[in-house]
Amino acid sequence: MQQKTKKDTIEERNGGFACAHCKKWVNFSDTIGTHHRNHCPYCLWSLHVDDKVSGDRKADCHSSMEPIGLTLKEEGIDKYGNKKQGDVMIIHQCKKCSKISINRIAADDGNEKILDLLNYKIDSKTKKDLRDSSIVVLNQSNYPEIKTALIGKNI
Repeated sequence: MQQKTKKDTIEERNGGFACAHCKKWVNFSDTIGTHHRNHCPYCLWSLHVDDKVSGDRKADCHSSMEPIGLTLKEEGIDKYGNKKQGDVMIIHQCKKCSKISINRIAADDGNEKILDLLNYKIDSKTKKDLRDSSIVVLNQSNYPEIKTALIGKNI
């Protein structure tokens, strides 16, 4: 039997958490992308709980983080010299301190909500902050690529 190494949290004891935004209950599961989950699969909002590393739970802010767009995780170069497409990531921005973070989508996140983020209007200051952080924001022209990444090739 494997011994638990991380701190026992209220969420762990309860087996999930209530979304601070939409109030729906989010159960923990073994679903892909939910190991350090801090966003809701229904509305995609998050909480500013991580500081430097995903899952560290060391942030002091604890405010709501709005999903403002999508990006792809940098995955490097394949053996043929082509850029590898990484995971689809949700861009979140804290409503209190404006920190931007990217979070991997989870297998149980709502596909329509994810695709809706391709239409999100980002203000010019945030666009500049994203560019300065080398985060490439996807848009409606990326719809076929993202839809395929989420649900597979059309039959």
